[in-house]
Amino acid sequence: MADHQEASVTLPSDPASVSSARTYVSDVLAEWGMPRDAETSDTVRLIVSELATNAVMHTRGQSPTFTVDVRLERDEQLRIGVTDSHPRYPKRLPAAVQQDNGRGMVIIRCLTVECGGSLSVRPTSEGGKTVWIALPWTVPVPQV
Repeated sequence: MADHQEASVTLPSDPASVSSARTYVSDVLAEWGMPRDAETSDTVRLIVSELATNAVMHTRGQSPTFTVDVRLERDEQLRIGVTDSHPRYPKRLPAAVQQDNGRGMVIIRCLTVECGGSLSVRPTSEGGKTVWIALPWTVPVPQV
């Protein structure tokens, strides 16, 4: 496998795009050797769903699209970033027991840490931001 692989897709900021983002990442990871039924694959799909939902729901119409970047570095680290053009960084909201939303970043952070990864938010040169997760790549590399 190459030292570095990348894939990217830009989608409209529409609720239907959340499923498209999840499917896209799942297809890329399968192409790179991660079985679709692997526990890590399920976790990544949930994280991507939450990141994409945040990009759609919390940009208040100020980001017409969002981009999902998937990177595999040296068969060691998987990085997934979701970029939107809204300048406001995500915030961890206090979630009341009856509240139906506001827990996305908590879920993302917990799942990422549980997998031995990290989460970061970086500004873009256009004034938006990218929320990145980095996870260890746990798929065995085939021996040639």
